[in-house]
Amino acid sequence: MQNSQEQPFTRRSLILPIYFPAFLLSVGGGILIPIFPEYAKSFNPSYSLMGLVLGMQGVGVLIADVPAGILIERTGRKSSMLIGAAVVGFSTLGVGLAHSVLELLIYQLIAGIGSALWTIARYTYLTDAVPIEERGRSLAMFGGVSRIGTFLGPAIGGFIGKHYGLSAPFFACAAIMGVNFLFCLFFIHETRRPSVVGPRRLHLKQFVDILKTHYRALLTAGMGQICVQTLRAGRRIIIILYGRDVIGLDRQTVGLIFSLSSFIDMVMFPVAGFIMDRFGRRYAIVPCFFIFATGMAMVPLTGSYLTLLIAGIVMGLGNGLGSGTMMTTGADLAPRDGTGEFLSVWRLIGDVGHATGPWIVGEIADVSGLGLSAVALAGVGYMAVAIFLWLVPETSRPRK
Repeated sequence: MQNSQEQPFTRRSLILPIYFPAFLLSVGGGILIPIFPEYAKSFNPSYSLMGLVLGMQGVGVLIADVPAGILIERTGRKSSMLIGAAVVGFSTLGVGLAHSVLELLIYQLIAGIGSALWTIARYTYLTDAVPIEERGRSLAMFGGVSRIGTFLGPAIGGFIGKHYGLSAPFFACAAIMGVNFLFCLFFIHETRRPSVVGPRRLHLKQFVDILKTHYRALLTAGMGQICVQTLRAGRRIIIILYGRDVIGLDRQTVGLIFSLSSFIDMVMFPVAGFIMDRFGRRYAIVPCFFIFATGMAMVPLTGSYLTLLIAGIVMGLGNGLGSGTMMTTGADLAPRDGTGEFLSVWRLIGDVGHATGPWIVGEIADVSGLGLSAVALAGVGYMAVAIFLWLVPETSRPRK
């Protein structure tokens, strides 16, 4: 599909409205990774309360995913992105200025709500703007630049926090969100189709109708996505905890293993996009998560820095080959009318899976150890492979 200006689509046309803001936002999020736990701890909360603070943004995302999709269809992609960017920017600024744990909880919840709106609006915009034959490479690149930003952000955040105080990274992140607001304001063009732009009253019944119409795709592909996001979320915890608690590696060594795994993951996105558009989505999804799950299954067999590094590299290779696959699949499955609503549910499903990974690791590790947690996550990965191989049809074809 062409954009609202009826100009031919090129991936270069997404640099200013999408790719550069995505890079900046991931840098901003990465800036907070090494700082936020220490910042939250400075308020002297209990461990359980600190965990609640760190997880509250995720709660806000889960709460807002579906309402965000409805709002996007009512107000448009650009307006929703502007609102989301403003909410995230001001709430992040509020976190940096907070004086109590209660304020942290409130601002983090609001940040999650704004993040859901911003993220789903961008996702819907990309689904509208990118033709299906270019979608794999475009969304893989979107995932790739985001991973590059997340890879670079922690070093920047550590530098800012060390030299300017623990609050400074939050101010930097809020400033980045302000820049993204301006990019959205000047470079995003509304992509809603004329049939949608006209007066249309969206309410719960119409949203339920969309779910009824597409429930089979949401059940099958959605279950596959839950498995995928569970596996992805568990990777960081398994590598770090298994390296430190089982093998006995120091913090710096474990961090190096995870950084090398993430680097391999980061550079594979052009290959993922090419495979999806040239051969089909399943040709990327099935090998990707088979390799990823195999790397996870290797973890209980490791007993040294080198063997854990090899397992981490295998996982990074597998996940890198899957860059953008879940976003592309959701965009392929989304209906032309009600795209935002469908993608909000798709996003919610993925967020549930992302929240499930750490829980699975913790629950199984408490009972049977981290080795069995890794085996369970590998099993979840192989289940994703089976679902996308046998239950989900190839989606790289134009929707009727």
